[in-house]
Amino acid sequence: MDGAELRIPPIDLAIILAYLAGIVFVGLWVTRRTTMTGEAYFLGGRSLRWPVIGAALFASNISTIHLVGLAGSGYKSGLLQGNYEWIAPFTLIILSLVFAPFYFRNKIQTLPEYAERRFGPSSRSFLAFMGILGALFIHIGISLYAGAKVFEQFFGIDVMTSILLISALTAIYTVVGGLKAVVVTETIQTVLLIGGSLIVTVLAVQALPGAGIHSWAELQAAVGPEKLHVITFDKSTDADFVSFLLGYWVLGVWYWCTDQTIVQRVLAAHTERDAQLGPLFAGFLKILPMFILVFPGVIAYAIFRDQIGADADQALPFLIQELVPTGLRGLITAGLLAALMSTIAAALNSCGTLVAVDIVARLRPDTTDAQQVRIGRWSALGVMILAIAWSTQGDNFSSIFEAVQQIGAALAPPITAVFVLGVFWKRGTHQAALGTLIFGLVMGITGFLIDTPLVGSGADRHPILADTRLLTEGLGIPFLRQAFYECLICMGVFYLISKATPPPPKEKIEGLTWDNPLQILTRPHTGEGIDPRIVAGCLAAVMVTLYVVFR
Repeated sequence: MDGAELRIPPIDLAIILAYLAGIVFVGLWVTRRTTMTGEAYFLGGRSLRWPVIGAALFASNISTIHLVGLAGSGYKSGLLQGNYEWIAPFTLIILSLVFAPFYFRNKIQTLPEYAERRFGPSSRSFLAFMGILGALFIHIGISLYAGAKVFEQFFGIDVMTSILLISALTAIYTVVGGLKAVVVTETIQTVLLIGGSLIVTVLAVQALPGAGIHSWAELQAAVGPEKLHVITFDKSTDADFVSFLLGYWVLGVWYWCTDQTIVQRVLAAHTERDAQLGPLFAGFLKILPMFILVFPGVIAYAIFRDQIGADADQALPFLIQELVPTGLRGLITAGLLAALMSTIAAALNSCGTLVAVDIVARLRPDTTDAQQVRIGRWSALGVMILAIAWSTQGDNFSSIFEAVQQIGAALAPPITAVFVLGVFWKRGTHQAALGTLIFGLVMGITGFLIDTPLVGSGADRHPILADTRLLTEGLGIPFLRQAFYECLICMGVFYLISKATPPPPKEKIEGLTWDNPLQILTRPHTGEGIDPRIVAGCLAAVMVTLYVVFR
């Protein structure tokens, strides 16, 4: 399609502009009377209740990459790729029961701050650096590129124009309003993106009879039996179910339990109960993407595979163009914008927090509250500029969704190893934490560069940067399994260094570790209302039931 010609129907344009104006207004309005102390700006005054926390967790996770990428994954591989969504509730249970109590009771502002209390200041600084890398390269940069490509296809808007426009609008209310503006707008955006995705799903299902498909059996015959199963063991796919079982927990614990962009909502909880129930509510919401994002991709394969061809990432845009009428298309596009802006806003706020609280305030303890807020705002702007520059490299990836997972797999293993052993093993030392983080990051980046050639193309590449992915294709190790093996190595490094160094003083780790894993289940419930462990059990039972039904 010609990207130079603007082709937005007036009704769709009016809806999109109304959404953009409305979301910026709401983001600024909710904080109009708030005195911007550090706690108010970075943690929303610690006033968030569990429904807002859960909705914000969901919205900051579901970006345009997920909307487009999960539909493309459904088109290419079927429901198997929905495991990215359905294993997530189990890691959210880990956040709720294992990590959230420590985070809330210690009143920390950032995850690196917890690392400092458990391991020391060096680990805090290095973890903050890794957090900024993740936000810059994953949450913002690639999200900007994916969203811009969609809008180029829909409406002929130049990619760079889309990137600059979306960046500017999101930065306005994020930089000015802080976390409270972010989570309030994320709650609105959650409703919009779920509603928009549901509309596309309904219209896609209604289109099946026109293609001669009237039953589940006929759909299975049209797409092939494997595409409608969540559990498959076909190693020819990008990741079979065993790879998900081995590797997703490494990515999941890093992303859901230790990533500042995500967990900052939990840190802003009003009570410990809110901090625990919020992730569980997000876990129930994570059931939906399988049905409203992955499944429509399967339907697109059944109906439109001759038109779409091999470009799986065009599944959702094609469904929207073919099935959604003018007017509703503007609403769907607003939903795509919602997903994009909520992810970027979350990452910007977390980056500002990491720079101001974990780097500047630690290096300059006399930094005032007002100075921290100012530094956080300028840092967010700086990260946005860097992310815009990085987003222009999106064309170097064959699959945006897979690229995001691979970048995460490069960062996750050492962080997951340090946090898991840190909360369950009192003997872990600060030397082990820093050594593991440095070793794991170098190992992850090296593996990523070997497996993902980004320089040149085709014959222009150096032989060592050939098109064949050396680890994934050459050795037959999917990146999820790579993450699992790397995490085991990092745990080994952590163990060996801990044994070779003096144990931490008992008083230093008091209240920062569990006495034993069973304590999570056996400690008395002291809060009001329903015990979060009961809710977690219900969520786990629902997920097991779904796996049995769709196996």
